[in-house]
Amino acid sequence: MLIFFLIFAFLLGAVIGSFTNCFVWRLHENETLLNRSYCPKCREQIAWYDNIPVLSFVILRGRCRHCGKPISWQYPLVELATAILFAVAFYLNLRSYFPDGLDIYSWFLLADDHFLASLIKQWLVIFAAMAIFVYDWRWYLIPDSVALPAALFAFLLNLYLGADWLVMIYCVLIGGGFFLAQFLVSRGKWVGGGDVRLGILLGAVLGRYDLLILALVLTYFIGSAIGLSLVAIGKKHWSSKLPLGVFLVPGLLVAMFWGQSIVNWYLKIIL
Repeated sequence: MLIFFLIFAFLLGAVIGSFTNCFVWRLHENETLLNRSYCPKCREQIAWYDNIPVLSFVILRGRCRHCGKPISWQYPLVELATAILFAVAFYLNLRSYFPDGLDIYSWFLLADDHFLASLIKQWLVIFAAMAIFVYDWRWYLIPDSVALPAALFAFLLNLYLGADWLVMIYCVLIGGGFFLAQFLVSRGKWVGGGDVRLGILLGAVLGRYDLLILALVLTYFIGSAIGLSLVAIGKKHWSSKLPLGVFLVPGLLVAMFWGQSIVNWYLKIIL
């Protein structure tokens, strides 16, 4: 039974990943989501059987059926990553809310409102995080139309789950203020305005001081490691800009999924 639900979560994540790719492109091109998918190179509409997440890319050998031009690896990678993250979110939530497990006769307990609210919140965050990651990776911008609504919904769902509203507000102010201070001091040279809104998203999603600090530490650790590696191999220079959102997203997801375990492990070491 567990395998069935994990497969369902994986497949749902793959579909959402496919939608994320479409959403990001349409958002950048300022197009409606209601039209049929099309190849961005030849503009021909894509048939439904060529739009199956991951599988169509493999069958078509990474090329458009109409023009034969290569399909970006972004598409299957985003679909696969989102699918894995959806399955991970389901499994970790199940372990958190039902630590003793569920037998075949008690799976109806998955209708528990807190379990569903927590799962929906994390799935929503995954979608927003993947969209922000791709958008910032490609165009060095963080769309407010993704970050701010996601922050609002995460804030409301956390309130429903019993989070302390005052602590959450402080986390939002700290997350946004941390990047706002850098933006003002550097006059926009260190971080962009979109990073401020992403800091707000971090605060709204995590809603705890320790998890927020962990996410920020992870972000700069990951960013420094990748930045130094790119400089070392000659892909970037010391003055080159890197999209901070690309590093904030994994920091956010790690803190959301495993933050409590990491904090407990750290406190055990220092205490």
